[in-house]
Amino acid sequence: MTILNVRHVTVYRYSTPVSFGEHRLMFRPRDSHDMRLLETRMAISPPPTDIRWMHDVFGNSIAIASFDQTAAELRFESSIRLDHFGLSDPDFPIEDYAKTYPFSYSAEEIPDLGRTTERHFPDPDHLVDEWAKQFIRTDGPTETQEMLVAMTRTIKESFTYKARVAVGTQSPAETLGSRSGTCRDFALLMMEAARTLGFAARFVSGYLYDPAVDGDPESRVGGGATHAWVQIYLPGAGWVEFDPTNGIVGGAGLIRVAVTRDPAQAVPLGGDWFGEAEDFLGMEVEVTVTSE
Repeated sequence: MTILNVRHVTVYRYSTPVSFGEHRLMFRPRDSHDMRLLETRMAISPPPTDIRWMHDVFGNSIAIASFDQTAAELRFESSIRLDHFGLSDPDFPIEDYAKTYPFSYSAEEIPDLGRTTERHFPDPDHLVDEWAKQFIRTDGPTETQEMLVAMTRTIKESFTYKARVAVGTQSPAETLGSRSGTCRDFALLMMEAARTLGFAARFVSGYLYDPAVDGDPESRVGGGATHAWVQIYLPGAGWVEFDPTNGIVGGAGLIRVAVTRDPAQAVPLGGDWFGEAEDFLGMEVEVTVTSE
C-alpha cells in the first residue's frame, strides 16, 4: 500500500475579463480494489454558481461547473489523497485457452466488450497492421502475456517521448511515421495495435507517480501533467494495465481517473469562454504526485 497525494492545477488567462460557459471536469479517480479514495478537494476561481456531478456512459465521475461572473483568469485546483495498491509486473492468471495467441473471447463476454475490440482510426497503408504482426512468433506458440509485454516495452525503447501543447492525439500511423509522441499518442498506438490483433482495449487517462519526485533514482516519463496508458482485457485476468510510455506492466504508480473507448472521451478539462479570439493569453497546467 502507498498513500499518494495528487495536486492538479489548470489556469486559463485572458487579456480582459471574459465570460464562461459550462466546464466539464474529469479529476476524480475511480475507486477500486487497487485504489481507495481518502480525500478530495476542489477549488475554482471565480467560484461557479453551480457544480453538478454525473457518471458518463463508461461510469467515470464527471463534474459540470457553471459560471455567471466575468474574469481575466479561470483557475481549477484539484487535490486528492488516496491509498494505492497497484502491482508491478504481475503474473496474469490468464485462462488456459487464452494463454497463447490467437484465441477468441467467450460468447458471454463479447457483447459487453463491444466496440473496445474495433479499430477506430484509419490505417490505409496498413502500417499499424504490419507493426502489430511483428509480435506474433513464427517459430512456435505465441504466449499472450509475453506478446503484450513485448509490445509495451518496444514502444518504450524504440520511440521518443516528446511533450506537445496541442490538444488531442496524433493518429497511430503518424506516431509510427515519426517514431515519437506523447503518452496519449503511445497509448493510442498500443490500443489500436492490440485491437488489430483482436484484443479488447481501452484508453485510460489519469496520473503517474514518479518515484524520482521523492528522491528515488527510478525515474518515469510523463509526470508533471496528466498521463495516459491502455487497458487490455485478458480472460481470467480481466482488464490489465499497460503503460507503453514507461514500459510499465501492471498498475504500480498509475492512478486511473477516466477509462474510455476513445481518447477524445477522456479530456480532463474542457469548456467554453466568450470574448475576442485575441483575448486568450494561454493556459498553464501543473500536476504533482507525491507519496507520504
